[in-house]
Amino acid sequence: MQTIVAVDKFWGIGKNNDLLFHLPEDLKYFKEKTLGKVIVMGGNTLLSLPDSKPLPNRTNIVLSDVFTRDDCTVVATLPELFEELKKYNPEDIFIVGGAMFYRTMLPYCDKAYVTKVDADGGARLFFENLDSLPDWELESQSEPVISNGHTIRFTVYRNNNPLKY
Repeated sequence: MQTIVAVDKFWGIGKNNDLLFHLPEDLKYFKEKTLGKVIVMGGNTLLSLPDSKPLPNRTNIVLSDVFTRDDCTVVATLPELFEELKKYNPEDIFIVGGAMFYRTMLPYCDKAYVTKVDADGGARLFFENLDSLPDWELESQSEPVISNGHTIRFTVYRNNNPLKY
């Protein structure tokens, strides 16, 4: 299982249930990585998507005990989620947010695709700083790319000790 996220220079990821930046190159990267795969999110993340609809051409799994939907798989508890995830190849599973869900699922991920934005987005919600976690190490980093006026880098981190689910 892996996670994918865009962070500002303070590892901020969001405010007001929205992204910090509109980055076309990052959105393209996200789509390339997740198309045809399984994306897993919390309920608020689903509601923050365009028209509050699941992303097309992906299996959308949502952890929420607040609502049920017919257009995606909704599970109410973490044990139910882990049972559901066993149906899929772990390499096809991407955790896509939000902040609390990232924090819960990060220890189970063996990779993190992190788009780093060299800017302060004024975040209220943050991702774990992988540079300061002992089990995580930077595996690769792209050259800088300019997206919508911001300098970004696509990085990949590896968890050397992921938990089993």
